[in-house]
Amino acid sequence: MRAPMAAAAATNRDKEWDFHLRSISSNARDSNFANDPASDPSLLHSVKKLYELCKTEKSEDLIARVYPQLNKIFQRSVSSIPQSKSSNGLLLLAILQFFLDFGEAVLHDADPSLRIFFRSCLSREFADLVVAEATLDFLFVNKKKLLFSFPTLLPQFFPLLLKLVAWHGEKLEKPFLRVFPALMSPGSFLPLFLSLVDLPILVMALEKMEKSSGSGSLIGSSIASMQKSTAPEMLLALMDEAYTGSTIGDGGADSESEDSNTMAVADPLFLELLKDENDGLAQRYWTSPGMAEVLQAATNTTQSDRLKQALKMAPRLLDVYFAIALHDTNDSLICALIPLLMARNSTLFRDKNFSYEVQKRLLEFMLAAFHRSPDFIALLKKPIVDRLGEAYDNPAKTELALQLCWAIGEHGGGGPSHKDEARELFESLELLLYENLSSSRLGLNESTLGSGSSSFRKSSQSRLLGFVVTAIAKLATYHRELQPRARVSLAKVVRSRISDVRVSRRASDYLGLMNESAACVSVLGPSRPSSGHMQNSGTVNWSEGGTKMVAHIPFYILGEQEGPPFHDFSFSDILPKR
Repeated sequence: MRAPMAAAAATNRDKEWDFHLRSISSNARDSNFANDPASDPSLLHSVKKLYELCKTEKSEDLIARVYPQLNKIFQRSVSSIPQSKSSNGLLLLAILQFFLDFGEAVLHDADPSLRIFFRSCLSREFADLVVAEATLDFLFVNKKKLLFSFPTLLPQFFPLLLKLVAWHGEKLEKPFLRVFPALMSPGSFLPLFLSLVDLPILVMALEKMEKSSGSGSLIGSSIASMQKSTAPEMLLALMDEAYTGSTIGDGGADSESEDSNTMAVADPLFLELLKDENDGLAQRYWTSPGMAEVLQAATNTTQSDRLKQALKMAPRLLDVYFAIALHDTNDSLICALIPLLMARNSTLFRDKNFSYEVQKRLLEFMLAAFHRSPDFIALLKKPIVDRLGEAYDNPAKTELALQLCWAIGEHGGGGPSHKDEARELFESLELLLYENLSSSRLGLNESTLGSGSSSFRKSSQSRLLGFVVTAIAKLATYHRELQPRARVSLAKVVRSRISDVRVSRRASDYLGLMNESAACVSVLGPSRPSSGHMQNSGTVNWSEGGTKMVAHIPFYILGEQEGPPFHDFSFSDILPKR
């Protein structure tokens, strides 16, 4: 009984096989579909069925019969994309799945086919939600295979894949996060960070490109071809209309010369923003006047729903990026990232909540990187000194300088082995301190007239001064050859007539600590043991109580004692009794 049933099932499979194979063959002969295979509604179904049969039967003969037909359809579909009115994305993804699973059996290298899909199809259809979802599902299902066989593929096309989540927003956030780690590689690590920070600006650029396209939609339109063919008029309109509020024709008789001047700024900026492939860092993009114009004008535009979603998603994407960076990325790349991070901390899309969330993450990652590798502080001495010199430019740069001061002091300017770098950092802190003292004394006469902004400035200045004083004291604790200079600096703070007495009191406390070296190391020393300091700050190694001198006991422990003076006591007074 079972044998006839099995034979009948095999016959049915053969019939189904022949039917779908004939369906694919007839598509090539049908004049209605010859130049647009994807317009045949039955073709995708036949391709999927043949794939499932090959997967089930595991027959190399069947795979060999299907492969030539699917390869022809793939090539015809790709060549028809510029003139096609149908979506080719789902059809090409189904064929690519066949290539990935059975490529070894038919000696087919899927890498060129995957790259053709990204460049020819996804670049035109990323705005189609169905294609975008199917692409992310395809990448997730095949993530391990892609990383193993084609490790450079996804990092190369991360700008194009980032458009999926930029355009479709939170609907694709979770699917995108599943494949996000595969976008990170040594070659994409730095450019990806900058693209994530500029995600809101990418959304604005895509929206303006949609309005500028002839069809009013990005689906079926190649941004690359639009940039090449109508770039001057379209990109100029993008800058003029979106970011300055004017249009191309507003310039009158002199509009042509003005347009050409604006284009010199706008063209590289938006070509970089809208690119589909990673080609490394573009220095002009991050430093161009066009970026400043975009950020300034963004405050005057109404935020679309898509832009609002991008403002929320970008910090969350940065969370994943930084987590992967700290866990999987080598020190050289992280060290290279920190100067970019410091540069972009004050150059963000001008939305209050977005700036706060992003700056918070940037500073937290920077401090985590310094904690993991204190040597970074010495290696990055030049950019750190530059940022300290910009401490008064704006609140974002002031906060960055605060955190850098804390890191310098906390990690001893890179550690005991970096004495030259520590001395140069110390000199920068001295300069910042004296500038602060000078401006603070000048501000004393204005204290009675202080407005709200003046009060905020003084508060920020006092906070910065407190951080600088602490960093100087801690740095001198690490490197004792700096202590004489530190005493002079702290003494000037104590004697100066600054408006905030808390700062002078703190400087006085640090001067007192420096008179007791053991107590100074305990309070201001390293936060974790190192080869030069085998004791955490604020702790005592009780197992060495029999050999410790009185001066090694931190003063704040003795502060709770009563009775005889602090110089006259025994260890039994403070050691716990059994």
